[in-house]
Formats: sequence, C-alpha cells, structure tokens
Amino acid sequence: MNTLRNKVQLIGNLGKDPEIINLESGKTLAKFSIATNESYKNSQGEKVTDTQWHNIVAWGKTAQIVEKFVTKGKEVAIEGKLTTRSWEDKDGMKRYMTEVVCSELLMLGK
Repeated sequence: MNTLRNKVQLIGNLGKDPEIINLESGKTLAKFSIATNESYKNSQGEKVTDTQWHNIVAWGKTAQIVEKFVTKGKEVAIEGKLTTRSWEDKDGMKRYMTEVVCSELLMLGK
C-alpha cells in the first residue's frame, strides 16, 4: 500500500507554454499548469463543466522532454506527488502553493 501514498495521476491540457529554468547546478526545471475538466448535470438538468487548474513541476530528464515537446494546448498525462511550499511575500504575508512534482509524463493526442 505504500505505493499509493501521495500519488497523483492527471490528464489535462496545458494552459500556456512551460517555463523552463536551467539552474547553475546544471539541473533543468520545468513549470507548467494543466487544466482538467469534469462535466455533470445540475439540478435543472443542464450540463455544467468544471475546470480545475493544477500547477506542475518537472525536474531533470522529464523537464528536458517538456522543454522539447510540450507546448500550450497539448494534452498530457502526468503522474507524481503533491507537495506544498510556503514563503513570505513582500508584505510579510505567508503564502502557500501546492504543486504536483511530476515523475512520469505521457504526451497524448495528435
């Protein structure tokens, strides 16, 4: 059961081109967001689509693949784990961001 702890699988479309960062250490980081859609019927019987946006980060070889092949609008399947980081903004307020750290990426569609 340990393999099921903190495991995320998503299929969605990129909202914009990935941000690629080449660090001084030689590591590559890719940041991007994907949208997932869920449709349901409301109490009036009308179809409603709910879109959720997910922040994704990829490191190393996965980030290099993202840099070469993944662009805005592409459909991808990702697998990874949830992480939350925090920082203080310029006004001293504590901010939080939850991201999916991508361990596997599959390009879908055409």
